[in-house]
Amino acid sequence: MFFRLRRWWEALPPAAGAAGMATGILSVGLHLVGHETLSRITLALTGALWLLLAADSATRLASDHALWRAQANTSSALTGVAATTVLGARLSLLGWQTTAAALLALATALWPGLLLAVVRRWKRRMPGAVFMVCVATQGLAVLAAALALSGAGDWLGRAGLVPFCLGLLLYVPALAHFDLRQVNTGAGDQWIAGGALAISALAASQLTGSQAWTGTAHQALRTAALVLLALDLAWYALLTTAEIRRPRLHYDVRRWSTVFPLGMTAVAAHSAGTTAAIPALHTLGRILLWIAAAVWLLTLIGLFTAPDRTH
Repeated sequence: MFFRLRRWWEALPPAAGAAGMATGILSVGLHLVGHETLSRITLALTGALWLLLAADSATRLASDHALWRAQANTSSALTGVAATTVLGARLSLLGWQTTAAALLALATALWPGLLLAVVRRWKRRMPGAVFMVCVATQGLAVLAAALALSGAGDWLGRAGLVPFCLGLLLYVPALAHFDLRQVNTGAGDQWIAGGALAISALAASQLTGSQAWTGTAHQALRTAALVLLALDLAWYALLTTAEIRRPRLHYDVRRWSTVFPLGMTAVAAHSAGTTAAIPALHTLGRILLWIAAAVWLLTLIGLFTAPDRTH
């Protein structure tokens, strides 16, 4: 059993970081709707996954630098940055501001090198992981805004606008490189096309709540949050329709990249509902959260029952 677990651990691809992203955003959503016990359980799982993946990355860096470098050049490597920001955002809600700030610093340090390495290797007709450049960048904006809302400093709210705008800019070339056929044939990460807009909407709504932005800027961010959420929901409907028309029911590690956008859309809807004072968005967010939780559970079952747990 030990050697089987060791082989499984050593074979984990960078895309496995999406499991931490998915579990972390589910924890955030459960907290927002008042299910604190379930939220803390999933938070503990998120922390354990983060430590496992961090240890895996450090081990590969020390023992096989060539493999580590090759994997760091893939879009999926940015899941590490995104997972770090999601964990930090949840810890900020828990009141652990010092730890959340440390995670923001770590994610910010890792982000530029990984981003440049990934963008340099873009090619035509890429899978949904291409949108991780937007997700990881917006993750920095979300965590900076969360810390600003916690009272860590209005300067974080102002600083968060930089990755927010950059994330929106990165979405455009990512969409241009995305293979639209993946909507019908993708193994799960095609959902990041919508998830990138969902985390952008969350970043906008979080920044709106910061005291750093008032007047015209506040209204612009509020409008951006609603527009981005609407675009995300359009992707949600399109991808759901494609899944129904062509079911892909076998387990694939990229299915965690389906769970994350589902959970992020739920959280973004809830947050935008608060920002824009639209109660219907709270109801929508709650419904979408339980859908995300169900898919998370099914994906977890698939992880433990699939013949090959790394693909």
